[in-house]
Amino acid sequence: MGLDEQRPNIADARLSRSARTRLRLLGSTEDNLSGTGSLSLALGQVVAELGALGGMIHVRDADHGGLRLLASVGLPDSLVAGWKVLAEEDSAIPASCLRYGTHIRTSPPPGDLHRPSAPSPGGSFATGLDPGVDELPRGSGMTSVPVVTAEGKTVGALSILADAPGDLSDAQCVFLRLVADWVAGQLRPARPAAADTGHAREPPGGHAVGSAMWQMNDGLLILDRDERLTFANATALRLLGSSAEEVPGAELWGHPVIRRTKMAASHRRAVATRAPVGFDTRWPGKAGWYHVRLDPVPDGLVIHIIDISERRERQAERVAAERTVAERVTLMGELTSALAEALTVRDVVKAVADRMLPPFGATGLICQIVENGQWRMVGSAGYPDHFLEIIHKLMVTDMSAIVRVLNSRSPSFLSSPQEYAEQHPDAVGYLYKSGMRAWAFLPLIASDQQIGYCAVAFSRPRHFSEEERSLLIALSGLVAQALERARLFDAEHTRAQQLQRGLLPRTLPVVPAVTAAACYLPAAEGMQVGGDWYDLIPLSGERVALVIGDVMGHGLAEAATMGRLRTAVHTLADLELPPDELLTHLNDLVGDLGDDFYATCLYTVYDPTTNVCVFASAGHPPPAIVDPDGTTHFPDVVPDPPLGAAIPPFETHEVHLPDGSLLVLYTDGLVESSTVDIDEGMARLAQALTRAATPPSEPPDRVCEAVVGALLPEQSETQDDAALLIARAWSLPCDQVVSWSLPDGPIAAAEARRRVTDQLSRWNLDELSMTTELLVSELVGNVVRHAKGPIRLRLLYGRTLICEVSDGSLTTPRIRRAADTDEGGRGLQLVAALSQRWGTRFTATGKCIWTEQILPPHAVPSPVGPR
Repeated sequence: MGLDEQRPNIADARLSRSARTRLRLLGSTEDNLSGTGSLSLALGQVVAELGALGGMIHVRDADHGGLRLLASVGLPDSLVAGWKVLAEEDSAIPASCLRYGTHIRTSPPPGDLHRPSAPSPGGSFATGLDPGVDELPRGSGMTSVPVVTAEGKTVGALSILADAPGDLSDAQCVFLRLVADWVAGQLRPARPAAADTGHAREPPGGHAVGSAMWQMNDGLLILDRDERLTFANATALRLLGSSAEEVPGAELWGHPVIRRTKMAASHRRAVATRAPVGFDTRWPGKAGWYHVRLDPVPDGLVIHIIDISERRERQAERVAAERTVAERVTLMGELTSALAEALTVRDVVKAVADRMLPPFGATGLICQIVENGQWRMVGSAGYPDHFLEIIHKLMVTDMSAIVRVLNSRSPSFLSSPQEYAEQHPDAVGYLYKSGMRAWAFLPLIASDQQIGYCAVAFSRPRHFSEEERSLLIALSGLVAQALERARLFDAEHTRAQQLQRGLLPRTLPVVPAVTAAACYLPAAEGMQVGGDWYDLIPLSGERVALVIGDVMGHGLAEAATMGRLRTAVHTLADLELPPDELLTHLNDLVGDLGDDFYATCLYTVYDPTTNVCVFASAGHPPPAIVDPDGTTHFPDVVPDPPLGAAIPPFETHEVHLPDGSLLVLYTDGLVESSTVDIDEGMARLAQALTRAATPPSEPPDRVCEAVVGALLPEQSETQDDAALLIARAWSLPCDQVVSWSLPDGPIAAAEARRRVTDQLSRWNLDELSMTTELLVSELVGNVVRHAKGPIRLRLLYGRTLICEVSDGSLTTPRIRRAADTDEGGRGLQLVAALSQRWGTRFTATGKCIWTEQILPPHAVPSPVGPR
């Protein structure tokens, strides 16, 4: 008799007088009622005795599974509609009562959530996970007791709706149980009574064939040759709303129900063709679908009316399932394609959320993978933030649902919160905060290595079919492979970016006549690193080299090539090579790397003593020049082919930069894209520079930020690396640069010493006079002995004291080791010892030997700027 074997009798002292009277009333009428009439009577007595708002009786549907509403009292149709059919695994109150075989009541507030691992026999528990509670009137509560037969089989549930949630008293519980027992007795099979067949009665005669025709579930109508109704069985009478006494001799086609169907037209066709005619129709006043078949017979017409509602429902379900499968296959194909195209871990998670969740009706996703022995959440969707904060704080080893999946390397499917709580009690404290009602935990295994797990969640309880389980397991393998590939790509991309940024200058050198700023913007996430680079290199004579380049292609090889080119430029710049010769050497270097390597490069040299900028370009866009008044223009030059494809010599160009002008070097990623050609991009760059360079005192770093913000408002939109180098050029003050022509012959050294002494005295650098006189004497003496005129001496007072001696010879001086007996060969050794550094560069008329000396701290001049 179910979980509670001890049934109290009607004389139980706890029962009130009215309760005993109602039970006696039910007992006296059980032989006179059948069908839903008896159940409605029982519900009415329960509602009246307990002061409830209404009640329902659900029974187990043996044919289709689940629970079916059999009777209700006191409840509006709008509320009852949601409770007509319930799945057995549903968390609704009647379903839980039937599943556990015990008294169930609605939940307390979520803060008092209590879910025991299993209900004890005869006990009760509250469930806080019931979706049906949301459909009840505010402030009301529901209580259900199981309906158990004499054989101990739970066949249904009796539920009442009270105006407030809470437990019943002992007497009320006893009464409710006794009524449920009485209902169980009424649910036994019984012969249909006249009240259940629409006032029909079995026709006299009662022979076997007639009895079978009368009791058959299908409606049966027989017409004679005159189209008069001669027979209608019980089912047909219910459909017509007539009694058996009204049938003989009645005219069927004039019946109000028949007139609302297609039967008259089908009858005419059947009579004309003498062949059966059938059609499907909605029956007036009835729910569902019916199939009507008219069969002509020699003596008249036989009409079968068959209820095909279930068949139509199954057919609709099959069509819907087939459509769902087709849609799912399509979406799964899209998911496979999206996973194949996903490069980064973020791309993979987004593809899963966009393509995998919708086909299954899933609403939540969590993906975690193991990296270097640590768990990392790589993506989530559909979960509230406060729940994700809980997951972030929990260790994976503290969540038994995940531990089971990881240890078994097998998926786990949990169809409801009750099932989750039963199998994993550790999750009860935070489970209800997730907002989810069903879960599929899938291990992520790639190359036989477990890399993490993926949790797909649903907002309603769900039964996972075998097809869905197999499909989810198969898809988890695809996701694992995609995540592993994406993780390797992310690692390589990170290493390449670190390599590239390590090869770029961390800070730009500080030089007297130029203030510069630069920025590098990598391509959007998912793109490989490129070979864009820039540099600022101090040269002798306070000159500055500004260089920018772009190795064609993306990847580690291109980033490494960029590093080699930058190193080579530094080495060649130290040799004081002019721009065209420097590019010639770079071209040879790129050509030695192979036929697949190409690079563009723009090399410029700015001389602050003349305000002249000399540059050469190998396939690179020309520099932009912003005059002090904000006008932006590009030198009208034709660049030579890129490095690796060029045939030297390279052409050299000169431009004059007014004091305070901006010299702007950039790569094509800043001005060119798939939607913007380079001419349009350069025009946009000019406009952005003009706006950003106003006023003219704006520092280069702010100009750089403004230009990038105007041309690339969202970095994610860039598909190529971009580099930008902006330098504001100033001239050295006239009083910090002096030069003299010296006579040929031995008197040149004495004249040089006199000039130097006088000038250093004017600059208050007398403490450097002796050293400078020695340096000048050696440099001028070498020219007199080994070179030819004209001889020229120049002093520059900048960040250091620079002394330059120029002549008309192309012979390069070099330090040599002098033997003990040699009378000469020690001059350049003395120069190297007395100066901070020294060197030689070639000029248009010969060469220049220069030295640099450190200034005393008190003598360092102020930075060059607006004057």
